[in-house]
Amino acid sequence: MQLSTDRILTTHVGSLPRSATLTDLLIRQERDETIDEALLARETKAAVEDVVRQQIAAGVDIINDGEQPRVGFQTYVPQRMKGFGGASSRPMPTDYAEFPGFAKAMAARFTRRSKVRDAPQAVADVRYEDLTAAEQECALFEGASAGHAGHYVDRFMTAASPGIIATTMLNAHYDSHEKYVFALAREMKKEYELIVARGFVLQLDAPDLAMERVVLFQDKPLAEFLAVVEVHIAALNAALANIPRDRVRLHCCWGNWEGPHVHDVPVGEILPLLYQAKVGGLSLELANPRHQHEYAELKRQKLPAEMVLLPGVLDSTTNYVEHPEVVANRLCEAVDAVGDRTRVIASTDCGFGTFAGYEFVAADVVWAKLQAAAEGARIASKRLWG
Repeated sequence: MQLSTDRILTTHVGSLPRSATLTDLLIRQERDETIDEALLARETKAAVEDVVRQQIAAGVDIINDGEQPRVGFQTYVPQRMKGFGGASSRPMPTDYAEFPGFAKAMAARFTRRSKVRDAPQAVADVRYEDLTAAEQECALFEGASAGHAGHYVDRFMTAASPGIIATTMLNAHYDSHEKYVFALAREMKKEYELIVARGFVLQLDAPDLAMERVVLFQDKPLAEFLAVVEVHIAALNAALANIPRDRVRLHCCWGNWEGPHVHDVPVGEILPLLYQAKVGGLSLELANPRHQHEYAELKRQKLPAEMVLLPGVLDSTTNYVEHPEVVANRLCEAVDAVGDRTRVIASTDCGFGTFAGYEFVAADVVWAKLQAAAEGARIASKRLWG
């Protein structure tokens, strides 16, 4: 895990917009339709090469492959692992039930997207027997970034946490939710270790640690949800047993949609549990209007000394381009909360291409936002280092 030793470094959460052609191919592939596999391979390679170039041009220090080969940040898993079939029946978030006008607008906005609420479910023992797709993704990113050595500080690759897989690809096989989560941890461990062995920082995407309060556990008492979070983190830690914590960062969020979010669990409720994760970095939403105020809670419940904070300084659901001075202000507030300028890395609230066909921010605006983050980081660095 890199530190902001002499300036504030920049990164993002992972997913970046896909082209219309690649989006169409990925959605059709997920639906088991016949596609031109050679065309998909060409489009994927070109897309990864493009997002690597664009990140470097925007001034991003810690880059990735934009999740271009994946149909969704976690729904790629059934395409790589055995044991899934049929379709889950995932509840709608409370935003959609409480605000039907909002739900109708969202349905009209995203008419064709990859599976989310009807992703496959676990119908047998989950088994990760073939790592070929993960190996190919690593190799593709390695090839795309090799020619840009010296123009980035580090590289990372994302993977779905056991908890978000379990709450998205629902359990129709195991005796309990806990057994299912730990089975997933045992199998996903293979992908996690592969990513680190290839020289990348591993980012675990775990929106389940916050978002599921308003989805799968919306009707449960807060204490029951927090108990589930503790189980998910224990499973995550089991999967990371052989990986140094400084090679792992954890992303937690409240759901990547532009909605009311009035029932989001406060960060103060989950921070003590997040701090139990054996990771070296914690990525949190801190730019959007619902969570900007929660720097105060980070100041009260101090980040562990062995962790870096990756605060969201860009809202990933709005086409407003944040002013660099706003970014700098947010970064300085993050440093004040952490108490150490070297343990803050500028990031985004969430991904910009969470699922194929589900992008709130136009691609050209995404790059403008990341440029603003880089400029804001330079302004904050001048303030913090003089």
